[in-house]
Amino acid sequence: MRKAIIYIPNKNPMQSGLAKKDKWILEFKTKDPSKNPLMGWESSSDTYTELKLEFSSKELAISYAKKKKIDFELIEPRVRKTVKKSYADNFLK
Repeated sequence: MRKAIIYIPNKNPMQSGLAKKDKWILEFKTKDPSKNPLMGWESSSDTYTELKLEFSSKELAISYAKKKKIDFELIEPRVRKTVKKSYADNFLK
């Protein structure tokens, strides 16, 4: 059985916007990571780790995983907490 992760990717730290927060990604975990004896890099013969599937909603990703009989782990996104304050608050203290 394949094991997968369903999540929303983090935003780019170089941008402050909230674009691309509506895509859900289904990504497969590495089955048997091993160390390459020549270079010392981590490698694997499992090509499913190169596959990332994008879905427009969480429900579609979950239903796809259940339909294809893929064990999955769902990682819920954290809720971003914003503090609204005025520009004048910088000068009032």
